[in-house]
Amino acid sequence: MVKFAGYLVHRFLLFIIWLSSFQDVAAHYKVNKHSSKSTTSELANPPGIGVSGPIQVSPSVIPKYESPPLPWTPPMYPTFPDTYEPKLTGKCPTDFQSISSIIDTAASDCSQPFAALVGNVICCPQFVSLLHIFQGQHNLKSDKLVLPEAVATDCFSDIVSILVSKRANMTIPALCSVTSSNLTGSSCSVQDVTTFEKVVNSSKLLDACRTVDPLKECCRPICQGAVMEAALVMVGDKIPLGGSNNVNALNDCKNVVFSYISRKLPADKANTAFRILSSCKVNKACPLEMKEPSEVVKACRNVAAPSPSCCSSLNAYISGIRNQMLITNKQAIVCATVFGSMLRKGGVMTDIYKLCDVDLKDFSVQAYGMQQGCLLRSYPADLIFDNTTGYSFTCDLTDNIAAPWPSSSSMSSLSLCAPEMSLPALPTSQQTHKNHGFHDDAFGALRLIIIVFSVVYVWCCETSK
Repeated sequence: MVKFAGYLVHRFLLFIIWLSSFQDVAAHYKVNKHSSKSTTSELANPPGIGVSGPIQVSPSVIPKYESPPLPWTPPMYPTFPDTYEPKLTGKCPTDFQSISSIIDTAASDCSQPFAALVGNVICCPQFVSLLHIFQGQHNLKSDKLVLPEAVATDCFSDIVSILVSKRANMTIPALCSVTSSNLTGSSCSVQDVTTFEKVVNSSKLLDACRTVDPLKECCRPICQGAVMEAALVMVGDKIPLGGSNNVNALNDCKNVVFSYISRKLPADKANTAFRILSSCKVNKACPLEMKEPSEVVKACRNVAAPSPSCCSSLNAYISGIRNQMLITNKQAIVCATVFGSMLRKGGVMTDIYKLCDVDLKDFSVQAYGMQQGCLLRSYPADLIFDNTTGYSFTCDLTDNIAAPWPSSSSMSSLSLCAPEMSLPALPTSQQTHKNHGFHDDAFGALRLIIIVFSVVYVWCCETSK
């Protein structure tokens, strides 16, 4: 027994030494013991401007695991994939160097093995933006806004090959549900610059999308409206309303509009605009898959006070869904509302989020071995790669912000654009007490020791089996 204890101490010291070799970031929390939680009726600063400020997490937040069986040996030092010269088809008549900065950003945002964890918010929006920019600039000597099918196939293959050679995940097309047909605009009748400028008010379109306000666009659309107006004009009355054909034509025409924008604007401005439009879209929905919470309903239907069994069941359910991916602060509000609506439909009328101290951060990936959630900002952000510290990105609103309990079982009452619905207020400086079953006791200033590739890579490999 003594030998075994000595072995564990030895392993623990090795683990501490191993952790200290990484450049970590201090995340100072003031989580105290006896204050009441904030509610959704309190107003907060706009996303990304909390009083505690954003927290730089470097390299990245790691999914929460069950305690590993003992004896446990820390993973080896993480290694980063090597870059290499990609093997291209030679059939894509494009100067990829002209959009190299956009390609580099996409490769970083879709890095392996983080692509699946940030796909919905960071990777896929940037990958799709890259395709829009490529489509518009692939051949500036021609006035074509789309690619022929055969050329599109080769170019799409080359784009993916280049990204993978720069450390990107090779499964990006499947992850983002994108194919080479996105470059062809096949069912849109307008496919060249000359025809486009005859039917669309191009100056109005470019003025609307030249500078897109990330804080206003999602609630008071300017660029989005101009893009939709142009696409509708291009579709015209050639296709009957309703049906999948009309939807496909409208989507293809929107891609042609994006192609025109990327042809006329500098690549960085077009990329910024496309990313903001993507953010508006992804923040409207909860990306987490939720099964019917029958066990939670059973344990919590009749509670009126903190209940260990209810909170334990609630904790288990949320723990089961949050490791799917990292989500934004606004997505967390939607996810909490969706889940709460499901519970209300099942007969849970009491605000069990409040009884069990459920925070917004509880719906996103947790830091390894800690009750530390990471919520991404609601506006576009990128992963950053550094050869020394690895990949990093910014977590926002990681303090204990109460999850909103819905006022009804209907989602129709939720509006992220209503003046009173910004984000729940940040916690007060008073102390917060945690109820049964959900969190560890409060802790003071905490250093987030973040482990990069190795642990995440193991997790990704395990979940992909």
